[in-house]
Amino acid sequence: MKLSSVEAMTRLRGESHGVLATIHPERGPAPQPVVYAVDKVGHLGVPIDRVKAKSSPRLQREANLAADPRGALLVEHWEAVDWSRLWWVRADLEHVPDPPVAVVEALADRLATTIPQYADRPFHRILVCRILRVRGWAATEGDRA
Repeated sequence: MKLSSVEAMTRLRGESHGVLATIHPERGPAPQPVVYAVDKVGHLGVPIDRVKAKSSPRLQREANLAADPRGALLVEHWEAVDWSRLWWVRADLEHVPDPPVAVVEALADRLATTIPQYADRPFHRILVCRILRVRGWAATEGDRA
């Protein structure tokens, strides 16, 4: 069953992990698992943190978004036994290269309160994208698992 945009946004806001797809200039689609937060006005933030090991604090997803600001985030719930509880939400995104400080702060606050490892805000920066559209599907109405 197709989800309303309100229900899709509710499910997107209720989660904190998904797959961010950007476009690599040569290789094409570049999906990457990420944590994220959504603010009250339709921005999505993906942290570039100092918690997890990285070969560089400048990640390929940033270069991809600089070259092509389009992206998408896919969030899904899967249950092998009970397919009546399956659902997914996709957010179409547009990178905001110079976001307002207030937007970054709101997203950093949300990340710090929802993800324990981010309580002290160990961010190099937060990639900010404007949510252009959300859509989703669920096997049944209601239960979000």
